Amino acid sequence: MVTSASRLLGRMFQLISAAMQAEKDHLSDLDGAIGDADHGITMALGFAAVTSAINKLEIDRMPPSDVLLTAANAFLDAVGASTGPLYASAFRKAADALKHDEHLSQKGQVAMLEAIAQGIRDRGKGQRGDKTMLDAWIPAAEAAVGAHEKAMSVADMWQAIVLAAETGAASTRSMVATKGRAARLGERSLGHTDPGAASAVAILHAMRETFAGKL
Repeated sequence: MVTSASRLLGRMFQLISAAMQAEKDHLSDLDGAIGDADHGITMALGFAAVTSAINKLEIDRMPPSDVLLTAANAFLDAVGASTGPLYASAFRKAADALKHDEHLSQKGQVAMLEAIAQGIRDRGKGQRGDKTMLDAWIPAAEAAVGAHEKAMSVADMWQAIVLAAETGAASTRSMVATKGRAARLGERSLGHTDPGAASAVAILHAMRETFAGKL
């Protein structure tokens, strides 16, 4: 079980890396409106480094928590921007969560999402409504908890997770940024989707494909 769970995480990161590569230009365009126009490049670079590091592992001999720690270190080493420490913190927090459920059961998947959101929140000192990636990650984690409490299937749970994240990301268009480079724009950040929230949605789509298959 541990072996298959670790390989599942390896596939998850491959799918995330492919998604970041596919969305690179779009994410950078979004960032160009309110930031430095490099978010897509940063995310593609970071997750390419993650997959490269994981491909070097003897993954069958490692628990999923160690795979996530490898991902955290690789992303941080590759990405010097503020996004690097945020996702490194997220994956380290997720690694701690999975030490209680190395089989990546549905409960473990929920715990992983909660930990990712909490890790980003702790590191960035942000909340929902700041016009950041948390506007996608926090609703996604809440949807996961709610779906699990309602005893939804894994597929239905991930459908709810992605929908919540998409709704949250879309809501950033009506927000004024209070964190990061976009905060310098003040009211001029209105009307633009936060690129970090948009990339979070792409990550969650890849996670859904990993755990629930294409819907």
